[in-house]
Amino acid sequence: MDQPTADEALRRLEPLVGEWTIEATWPSGERWAGKATFEWLASGRHLQCTGSLEHPQAPDSVSVIGCDAANGTYYELYSDERNVCRVVQMTIGDGKWVRWREGAPFAQRFTGTFSGDGNTITMHLEMAEDGTNFKPDFDMIYRRVSNQAEARV
Repeated sequence: MDQPTADEALRRLEPLVGEWTIEATWPSGERWAGKATFEWLASGRHLQCTGSLEHPQAPDSVSVIGCDAANGTYYELYSDERNVCRVVQMTIGDGKWVRWREGAPFAQRFTGTFSGDGNTITMHLEMAEDGTNFKPDFDMIYRRVSNQAEARV
């Protein structure tokens, strides 16, 4: 039986690879900063993101992103220092990066747009405590510091 390979789906994750600074702004206008690094795990089939933010309500986190090669869907396994673990679905391509999750304790969606040169991602985050009525959570800007992370195997 012929099985689809993940090569094309994994190639779409390449724009994330590297080191980034993060600037976030809450609806109140409060700002905070941080950093994120996206790098391929040894298999070359999963992308790991480590993130830290300089805000007491924003825990350090680790995510592993992979895909279902048969249908080109992406999943992110998220965990943070609070011992919170979540599964996030995502799409990436055509200059957009969209992430979302449903379920308790609230639904979330993240919509990001890559700049023309790929070195900035402007992201808008929303949440819905009732699962349907989304309200602004905060905005983030990722700025590429380096794309020198190890290439996929």
